[in-house]
Amino acid sequence: MFSLLWRFFPGPAWLRVIVLLLAAVALVWALITYVYPWVLEMLPEQESTVGT
Repeated sequence: MFSLLWRFFPGPAWLRVIVLLLAAVALVWALITYVYPWVLEMLPEQESTVGT
């Protein structure tokens, strides 16, 4: 998979590294901002038995 991404982006190696790092940061940001809260809404609430 990494080799496919490496060949997909044009330019010198240093530019490819920067673009791939930016893509990874964008993916992590999208997961934290949109996907994880949506999944949290789909999970049932857990009952707490501590302190009752």
